[in-house]
Amino acid sequence: MSEYTKAESQDWAKENLKGQWSTLVTPFRDDFSLDQEGLISNINHIRTLGTQGIGCTWGMGEFWSLSFEERLRIYDLVSDAAKGMLIGAHVSHTSLTEIRKLTDYAQYCGFDIVMLAAPYFVTKTEDQVVEFVREVAKNTSMAIMFYNSAQFGVVLGVEKLEEICRIPNVVGVKEASFNQSLSINAHQILGDDHVISTPDEWIFFKGKELGFNQQVMFANTSDWRFDSPGKPNYVNFVNRAVVGDLDEKYYNLHIKQIKGISDKWWQYTVKKFNGILPVAMCKYWGELMGMASGGVRFPLFDLTDEEKIKLKEDLNILIK
Repeated sequence: MSEYTKAESQDWAKENLKGQWSTLVTPFRDDFSLDQEGLISNINHIRTLGTQGIGCTWGMGEFWSLSFEERLRIYDLVSDAAKGMLIGAHVSHTSLTEIRKLTDYAQYCGFDIVMLAAPYFVTKTEDQVVEFVREVAKNTSMAIMFYNSAQFGVVLGVEKLEEICRIPNVVGVKEASFNQSLSINAHQILGDDHVISTPDEWIFFKGKELGFNQQVMFANTSDWRFDSPGKPNYVNFVNRAVVGDLDEKYYNLHIKQIKGISDKWWQYTVKKFNGILPVAMCKYWGELMGMASGGVRFPLFDLTDEEKIKLKEDLNILIK
């Protein structure tokens, strides 16, 4: 685990949260039990791409479908297999007691940072979220990244994000609202003192235009979906972009085409399932790239056989 005090956590984050961070899926066996070997294999695969950090039990990791014991077991596996990389644990829950247990265990395992979202279901106002985050932060010394996403039922505006960032060990925001104006405003208003990260590379081009620069891609699946060992084009692009070396020609040559395929399937599957993250699409895409997957747990549905055939045909550029 990184060494910092609660008072030092924001400075630590500005200094250390940089480059491409990956998001792990949670692979399952045929009986939908946790595929521990597959998870370790996926981490090793991602390591070869040059990714700087890795997050587990994110939304893409289907944290909502995991038992409490499974979440702890994943922390164990990630902390051991990802040694040498920075690691983050998603600790979101509707129960403060369970969040404290998850956060304490992540700290015990040596995680560098935790990510926290709104306590879904009963949270209907921004003030509820702010006070909930304040209560979580009060009981841990770990650095906290707040996850601003409609997946949790409420999206915070910049003023409330600013309130959250004034909490001593809240080091920044993963701004995944898919509202570009909100992401831009968060960078412009909060980005000098806090880590603001929008998980899509459009933010680099907009930042160059408006005079800010995102320091970390925290986090997405694009590294292991777009790249392969020996050809880490996406990771190279991000790791250069975060230090101000934005190479549009490189992006157009190596990434633009596959990003177009990703956007097509992302939008299609999100629409099909009324706004839910396209976990099934990403997991099948990962299988085509050599990653362990095992499909999704209910109530999510896997892609149909016809959809899988069409996605595989679109991805021939990567897997042929």
